[in-house]
Amino acid sequence: MTPISHREEFLFLYDVTMANPNGDPLEENKPRIDEASGLNLVTDVRLKRTIRDHFHDAMGHDGRGGRDIFVRQTASDKGTGIKDGKARVKDFGDDSEAILARCIDIRLFGGVLPLNKRSFTFTGPAQLKMGRSLHRVHLMHLRGTGAFASSDGNQQNTFRDEYILPYSLICFYGVINEHAAKHTGLGRDDVDLFYEAMWEGTRNLLSRSKMGHMPRFLLRLRHGDPNFFIGDLDHLVRFRSELDDEAIRKHEDGLLDLSALAEELAKHEDRIETIEIRQDERLKVVGWNR
Repeated sequence: MTPISHREEFLFLYDVTMANPNGDPLEENKPRIDEASGLNLVTDVRLKRTIRDHFHDAMGHDGRGGRDIFVRQTASDKGTGIKDGKARVKDFGDDSEAILARCIDIRLFGGVLPLNKRSFTFTGPAQLKMGRSLHRVHLMHLRGTGAFASSDGNQQNTFRDEYILPYSLICFYGVINEHAAKHTGLGRDDVDLFYEAMWEGTRNLLSRSKMGHMPRFLLRLRHGDPNFFIGDLDHLVRFRSELDDEAIRKHEDGLLDLSALAEELAKHEDRIETIEIRQDERLKVVGWNR
């Protein structure tokens, strides 16, 4: 596999319609919202779960053919429950090199491997900031009835409470570090699969709370100079709308303004090796003429 020799930065934007992008289990599973700014927040863990699931379900990293995902639920050998970390490493002969060779998620995101005699910690080359919406969001509370009675023989159904966002356009920024990649064995083919799983995994989310996700924009920068990166690309994109933020209900209600991003990239044109873009053609974009 071709090794990574230069740093990469990326932006990934997707939107959510009438769904819960990332519930907080300590807050009734409500979507995460920054109280000060009113912005919707999504943890990097949530996006990594989407990527891992797509690797496993759609890209053949399912434990067969020498390809696997380390962080996934597997049945315990005890006959009940699921394996803990120590039991999981035994699936790979308690061998960290075998885990790195077979598990693309450890090569990408790193992890702590609790081996028999000692633990190994690998820093992941692919690091993401917490995602945030490009506009303030409106929290909607829904109440409905469940399919079953509240107790056996009771005539009254259970009630359920649900919290969703009518709309949220979410932006993630991340970096792929060439130095950390040397320690995990991350290669260019892995990185290409990472971007593919991020886009297609988001598009194919099927759980009830995650229906309504759609990838809209992916920017990938590969830099020519080792150690160089621009940083904070997520602060250079804007979603412009004539509506109040909380009234936005679909991407057609506004447009993505990339003018500040384009200006910043132009300053470093001689240090950027390649720029790749993947865009949903239905998203209206201004300020980008590269």
